Amino acid sequence: MSDRKYPDTSHIKKSVLESTFLTDGTLCSATLHVPNECKNQKLPAVLMVGGWGSIQGALTDSFINHFVAQGYAVMEFDYPGWGRSAGLPRQDINPWKRVKTAHQALAHLKSLSQVDADNIIVWGTSFGGGHVVDLAAKHPELKGAIIQVPMLDGIKTVRSVPLPQMFKFLGYGLADRIKPGERICIPTVSQPGQLGAMDRDQAWNAMELAKEKLNIDYDNRVTARSLLTMGFYRPWKRLKQVKVPMLIIGAKQDTVAPFVPEKIEKVKNPFLQVIEMEADHFDPYFEPYFSKNVGYQLNFLKNLNG
Repeated sequence: MSDRKYPDTSHIKKSVLESTFLTDGTLCSATLHVPNECKNQKLPAVLMVGGWGSIQGALTDSFINHFVAQGYAVMEFDYPGWGRSAGLPRQDINPWKRVKTAHQALAHLKSLSQVDADNIIVWGTSFGGGHVVDLAAKHPELKGAIIQVPMLDGIKTVRSVPLPQMFKFLGYGLADRIKPGERICIPTVSQPGQLGAMDRDQAWNAMELAKEKLNIDYDNRVTARSLLTMGFYRPWKRLKQVKVPMLIIGAKQDTVAPFVPEKIEKVKNPFLQVIEMEADHFDPYFEPYFSKNVGYQLNFLKNLNG
């Protein structure tokens, strides 16, 4: 039985503004969260870049609320084919297309009247942490970047999958790749040992806690072919190109996206600050780990503006 608790940030008041943006002709849903008292001001902003099975609000709302409480405008979005965004096929993941969407989301955030376009932080979690590396490497005008439990090396992530599960992934993925018509899907999150893209680090518990707290109807599917892209996506190789302050928070017991501190050290980039937590992949989203995790992030933001 897990002792995790979903962080309570219901006391933080804010206004929510819906908008949309285009990426390759697909309409994507975005939501801007702003402090109630600052709706008519240009605010420093945070772009939230979600992870593998991310939709708006799922496991990110606690972070959003804390950033809003510090006076930031915070924008999250859904990738094409996910959540409230348009796009077919549904529930499909291509990391390079997602990076392109993240670039379009950043451009959209800069265009919003409530946002100070010269004071933007990009924030990424899990698979989205790798996308933020791409953003930070290509946008030196950013104020800074934060990535937590990031997927930085697809090869190490693939190697962490038990062999029986890996063979299943390969079989389903290849079948989905060659099959015409409707895509073959597997669960995004599953119980330990069952077929699913994420079955370790109490992933099922994390999903159930979030669904209970947020009252969301989560579509727990991902196309099987999505799994075939993982090993080729290695954003740690672009860390040396980052020229803005970046906070990297890794989890030492992460078996979903194993942390690679040795590869971060290898690039010898003075812009990178690394903090390691004694936690698994999903622990930092929940208490008792969340408070320490978000504390690191808020301190980083304070120093950026100090």
